[in-house]
Amino acid sequence: PEPSAPEPPEPDPSAPDPSAPRAGSGSAPAVARWPLHADVTGFTTLTLDAVPGTTLAVVGPNGAGKTTLLRALLGLTPRARADLRLGDLEAGALPPHRRQVAWVPQDGALFPHLSALANTAYGLRARGVRRAEAVRSAQDWLDRLGVGHLARRRPAQLSGGQAQRVALARALAARPRLLLLDEPLAALDQTTRARVRHTLRTHLADFGGVCVLVTHDPVEAVSLADRVLVLEEGRLVQDAPPQDVARHPRSPWVARMLGRNAWPGTTTEGGLDPADGGRLVAADPLPPHGEALAVFPPEAVSLHRERPAGSPRNVWPGTVREIVAVGSRMRVLVASGSAPDLVAEITPQSAAELGLAEGVAVWSSVKATEVTLVPQ
Repeated sequence: PEPSAPEPPEPDPSAPDPSAPRAGSGSAPAVARWPLHADVTGFTTLTLDAVPGTTLAVVGPNGAGKTTLLRALLGLTPRARADLRLGDLEAGALPPHRRQVAWVPQDGALFPHLSALANTAYGLRARGVRRAEAVRSAQDWLDRLGVGHLARRRPAQLSGGQAQRVALARALAARPRLLLLDEPLAALDQTTRARVRHTLRTHLADFGGVCVLVTHDPVEAVSLADRVLVLEEGRLVQDAPPQDVARHPRSPWVARMLGRNAWPGTTTEGGLDPADGGRLVAADPLPPHGEALAVFPPEAVSLHRERPAGSPRNVWPGTVREIVAVGSRMRVLVASGSAPDLVAEITPQSAAELGLAEGVAVWSSVKATEVTLVPQ
């Protein structure tokens, strides 16, 4: 017999009109559009405004407040509170189960006593969709995410990656006004992650609500998000399109996540005095006596066994501390008493010609034109 979804709870007054076309009914539903407005108070005061169809990626170091933000939007934490409005729905005044907010936490949080199919159909059943329609829609979402053949299994019979895809299918099938994703692809292998990311991007392109995605993966942030929100210690330090954050990160953590060298410091007449010592010359300096972040890519760092002659205006002696292979390139960590640590990226052939190994003395150089100063 066909697996059945559990009986729904009492009708939700905030749910859409049950007479409207439903998922799986064969009728094209009218596309509802739900902008987001939220004032989040508690660990900080943060205002979020997003038009329908927007995906916001939230990034930041551990302890920055990313998960606290999601739980505030859900109404699940006393630490922070969100005055949340989704279109005409004052969701912040409602209990969590009536907010029309779907959440995929890091551990999936599937109902352990229900099959993958029943888990996925649950949100639709709770919102008044008929059993057969809910089951068909749930099976469709499981198929899209590559776990349709596991529909009859319970969570204990699934791997971590499989369970996470079922949790993602459950959230997407419910057609929420606000979709919250907390590291949704972290448990997947690289091949599966790429496939699921493509499916997710396709769905979000037609999503009438807003998606808030917490991630540590710069590829996810760039490929899925329309805006990137950078949090540090509960403060919003940057809110910009992904390409702007990549070019001009305001956070050392984000710059390093993107693989850049990032030195905080104080601006001078010609560049920056890094907080960890030394001096950095920039071709386009900022006004002096301000706080700034100097950013330059690892491939802009040249390594030498002797002090280089010629045009570089930034030259420091140092010692190789670590060499790591990254694809077809080598990343070399150089420590120096004359400047902050930096990372250079060179070819294996260059590393061999220089005779690089841990403990070897080197000189590092960076052209002033390769340095970008970002005000803080």
